[in-house]
Amino acid sequence: MYSIHPYLNQYTIPSFSLLNRFQERALGDSLARTWDRVSVLGNNTDYGHAGCVNALHWAYGGELLLSAGDDTTVQIWKMDPTNTLNDYPFVCRTVIHTGHKANIFNTAMLPHSNRIVTVAGDKQVRVFDVGDNRGLSVLGQNVRQEYYASQLKTHTLRCHEDRVKRIATEESPDRFLTVSEASDGTVRQHDLRTPHVCRNHCPAPLLQVHHELSTLATSSYYCVVAGDSPYGYLFDRRFTGRERNVKAEGIVPCVRRFGRAKQRKTGRYSRDHITGARMSAENGHEVLLSYSADGVYLFSTLDDPEESGSSASSSSSSIVSPNSKRRRVSLDSRSTSSSATSSPPPEDTAMEIDDGSAHVQQGDGNEGEGEGEIENEDEEENDKSEEDDEKSLTEEESQGFYPWVDVVKPRRRFFGARNVETVKDVNFLGPRDEYVTSGSDDGNFFVWHKSTGKLHGIYEGDGSVVNVIEGHPYLPLVAVSGIDHTVKLFAPIDVNRKSAFSQMSNAESIMKANRKGSRSRGIRRIDLMNLLASFRASNTNGEDNNPTADCVNQ
Repeated sequence: MYSIHPYLNQYTIPSFSLLNRFQERALGDSLARTWDRVSVLGNNTDYGHAGCVNALHWAYGGELLLSAGDDTTVQIWKMDPTNTLNDYPFVCRTVIHTGHKANIFNTAMLPHSNRIVTVAGDKQVRVFDVGDNRGLSVLGQNVRQEYYASQLKTHTLRCHEDRVKRIATEESPDRFLTVSEASDGTVRQHDLRTPHVCRNHCPAPLLQVHHELSTLATSSYYCVVAGDSPYGYLFDRRFTGRERNVKAEGIVPCVRRFGRAKQRKTGRYSRDHITGARMSAENGHEVLLSYSADGVYLFSTLDDPEESGSSASSSSSSIVSPNSKRRRVSLDSRSTSSSATSSPPPEDTAMEIDDGSAHVQQGDGNEGEGEGEIENEDEEENDKSEEDDEKSLTEEESQGFYPWVDVVKPRRRFFGARNVETVKDVNFLGPRDEYVTSGSDDGNFFVWHKSTGKLHGIYEGDGSVVNVIEGHPYLPLVAVSGIDHTVKLFAPIDVNRKSAFSQMSNAESIMKANRKGSRSRGIRRIDLMNLLASFRASNTNGEDNNPTADCVNQ
């Protein structure tokens, strides 16, 4: 452990960087093994949620796990040091009754603080201060602390005009971003140090688009938003308040679009919809987008875009990750050729999109074992309804899809999960974001190797649908939630053990069934549920008396 310095002739402690590399390698090696369910949080009658669990968040560097959902409570989980029988003895001793009138969609604890933020279907953003002990002073005793909004709530923000879906924290105890959907389509930056009167004197939105937004991801000064559109949009907050392209909307300019190749329509009501987005915290430049009725796509802000074919981009800046040591790509370096083509990828990255062949990885995660192949069976429908859809899409693009902004094509596609019934998130896993993960309508969650696209594992994570997957910051532990009222914890197991919840033996049949279900249903379910939610909101003014009604749509 200790080493002798060759010049000082004394013992020295290894550097933190060396220790970090050792820990990362150990964590990465552990996650490469097969996983299994190690705990179920909330299956005890004394505590747990009474509705779908829509939000998970590791707080205080992984010391706490926050969960929230349709019962409008936030529950705080922490390991019980007195329990030596279980490897991961998480218990809930703190429950916050938030007072929201509709489903909680997301929750987070602001860094360097004791503040918990919640956003919900009642259009509100609420902030709670749980104090220095975070309600955990009775840990080890069989006592549950329950708090109500009147005791802990410090702020109620009504700046959004529609359901608020996601929170993005910054390295600040006072500032954070939220995104709202439907008629609002805005991202707002909130600063708790600056009071204001909502509805009358709310600060202007950070950015706004002309269609529904359902997801938000950030990295440094960049943020990616996506929703009811074929594209994810990259905004650069360094350009706030500067002169903008006259066509651009909002305060912060859109500098890139992320988009896949045009898809064949599978019905009159099919439309493009992105349900989840994530930016890599490890390198700052990789972006994941999860398309409804399709797969998960990996993009990079470092890749050269295709020219939009219309006017110049809305601004000029360098798309460079602050954490990246790779090549710089400037928005001003345009190709002068008449046909827009993507630049070749860096030598150390694969740009090819998987054409539909699935490499099914079995066993303990060793690549190349048990590979199978599943054909991609595209339906070819060229009826009049498709032509109408294409015309409609062209009209929408000319108005609200930033057609003057260049498009970055994906590096890789991850498929096999089915994303139709609910609004699913997507995530990176691993100390260096080595894995990509997504929930599925079949109750499983999928894990792929990011670098190859090969399937690493399929695990049963919910009795109905998995929506949210969050990896622990430093332990080989993954929290999973969905339609069930519980949170499941998964961790790697010994190579000699068999996982009771691994579905890799049925991987090919599961993926075939999911592909068939995605093709046949498309986005229709989400269309209908959004219409139902909008109708109810218009009749209740946001005061939803049935908080579990939107469970299927998250």
